[in-house]
Amino acid sequence: MEWGMRNRLAQLIQSDGHCLFLPIDHGYFQGPTSRLEKPGETIRPLIPYCDGIFVTRGVLRSSIDPDNTKPIILRVSGGTSMVGKDLSDEGITTSMEEAIRLNASAVGISIFVGSDHEKESLLNLAKLVDEGEKFGIPVMAVTAVGKELEKRDARYLALCCRIAAELGARIVKTYWCENFEKVVGGCPVPIVMAGGPKVDNELQVFEFVYDGMQKGAIGVNLGRNIWQHDYPVAMIKALRAIIHKKATPKEASEIFEYEKNKRQKKDI
Repeated sequence: MEWGMRNRLAQLIQSDGHCLFLPIDHGYFQGPTSRLEKPGETIRPLIPYCDGIFVTRGVLRSSIDPDNTKPIILRVSGGTSMVGKDLSDEGITTSMEEAIRLNASAVGISIFVGSDHEKESLLNLAKLVDEGEKFGIPVMAVTAVGKELEKRDARYLALCCRIAAELGARIVKTYWCENFEKVVGGCPVPIVMAGGPKVDNELQVFEFVYDGMQKGAIGVNLGRNIWQHDYPVAMIKALRAIIHKKATPKEASEIFEYEKNKRQKKDI
């Protein structure tokens, strides 16, 4: 592996082999997502506790302080929206030259395996990998499922992750699911977890993140479970303890409650 590629991956994946990425790229197809209407304000208190930020170039330029940030994973796919006909009909929206200009540590692109636009999305990934390898920039493939949430099972996600790795992705972002070890076991490159099933409380988030880490994920790429929470700093600190300090869900819950109580006292 070339020095530049190794260096960029080392910026994102910490010395313990784990990572906590904070995605705020939702607006590229959802618009002003709840609690992300002003992304700069939303993530400012969270930046100290993440290892990388997944973001579009527009929000990066407008909302991220270049003097006080973390490594950037640049979202480079898009072209569809929630009100359009098909979320899977994406293209590459940002050049590798632009990623270099913005000093990105990696770029990210969605793939839609099993959709009407499967071939186009996979070829987009392959082309992006070619460009990334040329310039020493790693590509993170995101195994998107659009509106078809029922596809989030181990057999389907294992297929998606393996294809992404075969096409050259250096990191794969995928959903946590039951039997997650089957997903990780069939993917020869590092996996980071996106969200899991809808949950009712913080403990359930901590439980699926802990389970995924135990089964081989290197970290998370969690957004709404953090910045849509009433106590986002408490959430990210608790999750960081699971990822980097091997905390159990119970220990993470204790950290969350402690940080939450601190915040409540400040608000009085």
